[in-house]
Amino acid sequence: LKAVILIGGPQKGTRFRPLSFEVPKPLFPVAGVPMVQHHIEACAKVPGMKEILLMGFYQPHEALSRFLVSAQQEFKIPIRYLQEYAALGTGGGIYHFRDQILSGGAEAFFVLNADVCSEFPLQEMLEFQQQHGDMHSFVILGTTANRTQALNYGCIVANADTQEVQHYVEKPSTFVSEIINCGIYLFTAAIFQHIGEVFQRNQQELALEESSNGWQRAEVIRLEQDVFTALAGSGKLYVYKTDGFWSQIKSAGSAIYASRLYLNQYSKSHPERLAQNKPGGPVIRGNVYIHPTASIDSTAVLGPNVSIGEGVTVGAGVRVRESIVLHGASLHDHTCVLNTIVGWDSTIGRWARVEGTPSDPNPNDPYAKIDSETLFRDGRLTPSITILGCSVTIPAEVVILNSIVLPHKELSRSYKNQIIL
Repeated sequence: LKAVILIGGPQKGTRFRPLSFEVPKPLFPVAGVPMVQHHIEACAKVPGMKEILLMGFYQPHEALSRFLVSAQQEFKIPIRYLQEYAALGTGGGIYHFRDQILSGGAEAFFVLNADVCSEFPLQEMLEFQQQHGDMHSFVILGTTANRTQALNYGCIVANADTQEVQHYVEKPSTFVSEIINCGIYLFTAAIFQHIGEVFQRNQQELALEESSNGWQRAEVIRLEQDVFTALAGSGKLYVYKTDGFWSQIKSAGSAIYASRLYLNQYSKSHPERLAQNKPGGPVIRGNVYIHPTASIDSTAVLGPNVSIGEGVTVGAGVRVRESIVLHGASLHDHTCVLNTIVGWDSTIGRWARVEGTPSDPNPNDPYAKIDSETLFRDGRLTPSITILGCSVTIPAEVVILNSIVLPHKELSRSYKNQIIL
């Protein structure tokens, strides 16, 4: 068994700015550890996992290399980064590196998109594949969305008895099915034959067009639109439906929601990562992650759903709720931080209030997913969580509401519903 994690590249993750300026999006900390580490942990737990490959078109990056070395030591499994020469799409990348993926006689391999958070029921997908269809069938992880939100995802129509995928449509314009694609797949080597057919077809179409840079476009292959649509109804593609948690991490607001889902899971999977109320320590409400190097005053109140990074300083009487505070940040006495991501090495002055508007799914709808809001609506900034880029300084006694502050800014007054360039 192997696993491939698709991490994209710098042109992607634009909705994640200004946070993705400082660190590749897959390394952004969610619930205290890099986003992609949750994927690696889940893959490393699967018996028989021989190697994990990260695939994307980031230039070799110091932060990425450091992360890979430490992850290999921690999980005792080979982890390599394969760099694409261009953005090849979700299918083009794995087709380009098919020899690397299959080397060592891999019988099957998982493909996971890095920008999802999930319980990752990988072992269950393997067992499901063995029970349904032959060993050469492919499995998509699916989950239930509500009818209106399903249109924003890949929709799957499956046979109710066998779970065979009969029809697949990516982001349909009308309602097709409430079962959506979670971006987590289990393939065998046979998938490359199907991707190869798409590649051949692309080449033939380009030969007719005789366009000058055609070679590049032939290799851009999207698993969803190009491969799954064709495989649906052929008896080769199945869907495994999960009731576990799942969410996309497209925007910074969805990172806070993903952090909540992972922190919630820690009570079962990593209780040691959750902070406890101790005499002389800060007041902890709900699930909170605190990095061991953070210094927190005993009168601070943290939680629920708070993640405090490395070397963070939290002063007296500080209140933090539903927020991610990144490493090196400093919250001076009596600040209030709600629904906010505080960037690396940022400083919030005394008695300041930094607050955003959560973009959570409807809590009364069990199938609601987080909406990827557009930044502007009717010419105005959509109220969302507040984001401070790295090294932002906020003075004492000001209020920052629903704003995005780009890195290295020193503010002098209060702001509301603004992007501060």
